[in-house]
Amino acid sequence: MLELKQLSKSFGGLKVLESIDLVIPQGGIHGLIGPNGAGKTTLFNIITGLYTPTTGTAAFDGESLVGKRPHRITQLGLARTFQNIRVFKEMTLLENVVVGMHRHLHYGVGGLLFSSGGFRAEERRARDRALELLSWVGLDRQADELADNLSYGSQRKLELARALATEPKLLLLDEPVAGMNSVEKTELMREIDAIAHRGYTVLLIEHDMRFVMGLCSRVGVLNFGRIIADGSPDSVRNDPRVIEAYLGRDEDDDLTQEQPVHLPDLSGDFPELGSPTTMDREGRR
Repeated sequence: MLELKQLSKSFGGLKVLESIDLVIPQGGIHGLIGPNGAGKTTLFNIITGLYTPTTGTAAFDGESLVGKRPHRITQLGLARTFQNIRVFKEMTLLENVVVGMHRHLHYGVGGLLFSSGGFRAEERRARDRALELLSWVGLDRQADELADNLSYGSQRKLELARALATEPKLLLLDEPVAGMNSVEKTELMREIDAIAHRGYTVLLIEHDMRFVMGLCSRVGVLNFGRIIADGSPDSVRNDPRVIEAYLGRDEDDDLTQEQPVHLPDLSGDFPELGSPTTMDREGRR
């Protein structure tokens, strides 16, 4: 579905991404992790048209993304959320989600000005769909409240519902649980899992390792602008390069030696979801 080849990005003399090769197949939940400053959000910004790569290619469903404006990339079937919440706080939750549907509403200027039957039918359809999407993230009972009245975690869920309103094939989530407490994280984990089972493909950036390892079927690791690991949560968790990137190493350490070095247990804290997305091939968390 998404294919990046030898993708690099420099800002002046600073190389932020270097020779990125990454393939995201259709279906499932895929994670992208890495220390602060590794280049994760820069990669999302390239995929969604906010930045242009210095070198390399990015393609979605076989069509190049390089040079396309963000609204055109959205039309192709890509949607995203941001690290910093970007909801319309003086609008209701329902209105926020309907905004994301604008390209799917089929009425002209005349229909809008004269409130034609077609316009009213489209508005009803948009409202019904918006309520459905809000129900997916547990916010439908607050549909007529102002977004500014929501908690931080609920505003993040609202942003997710609005992204879904664009009817994406691939959903990019940039730190979706940042600022959430453990209960909110568990709720969102279930909701993202349910979204994936409705046929959406999800690629997420997240610093909460337990969240990523408990939810994603495949995880890529960025460090200093390069992909250093890509595989199942178990293989990534035990990769010496990933351990070094997160925990560092002493000069006397030799990770090539056969030592029982592992990251802390990252599989706990979240309940079983009871879905294949969260299980490896041997049926283990």
